[in-house]
Amino acid sequence: MSEITELITTSDAATSLSDDDLLRRYAWPAGDGVRIRLNFVSSLDGAVTVGGVSGPLGGEADHRVFDLLRRRAHVVLLGAGTARDEGYGGMRVDDASAAWREAHGLSRHPAFALVSGRADLDPGSDVFVNAPTRPIVFTLASADADRRAALAEVAEVVVVGETEVDMTRLVAALHTRGLCDVLCEGGPHLASALFDADAVTELCLSLDALVVGGDGPRLTHGVAEFSRRFRLCDALRSDDLLLLRYRRARD
Repeated sequence: MSEITELITTSDAATSLSDDDLLRRYAWPAGDGVRIRLNFVSSLDGAVTVGGVSGPLGGEADHRVFDLLRRRAHVVLLGAGTARDEGYGGMRVDDASAAWREAHGLSRHPAFALVSGRADLDPGSDVFVNAPTRPIVFTLASADADRRAALAEVAEVVVVGETEVDMTRLVAALHTRGLCDVLCEGGPHLASALFDADAVTELCLSLDALVVGGDGPRLTHGVAEFSRRFRLCDALRSDDLLLLRYRRARD
């Protein structure tokens, strides 16, 4: 018979831990190369959005961990559609996080990398205008040349495929720039491509005690069926919210 053990020991485990405690729990083990941490919130029935955005899901503990994961990351990776839908601006962390990052040998703010196969981003948006460092835009050779040229005025534009994003090239481009600890905040199409390419090292999944119905996107969306095994490395609870962390099982 399989052994069943209790990992979640208190009703407010996530909120009773200090920021330093949580940062230690979410630290990467020693290792080289690019490591991609995917951070998502989901309803009990698998929805990752409510009304087209993720904001109604999660809660205070989820938002707190969201900020702390950014504190540790070299770069935040995001799909262009999610950047638009969720109203992203320049990639800045708060003063406490910026000070922590500097004390630990990191830049004050993580780099910001966006994936847009069509280069369909507004170069005048807050993402670029209010960026503390020049963002990176990963796009395709088939994207409109004028849009790529306009984005090149405000960002580093990197071609990572002809007609489809090549995740191997994208990961290699991050590694070349020393951006090895990657925090991917979505959306489902980018997450699906990363899972499909077997490029996800760790999944941080906040499970909200909410059932939403509808036909909104799941964590993976729009790709053929595949199988990737992960192992549970941590589980925290804050009221009815579970904060789960899974690492890719390579064996």
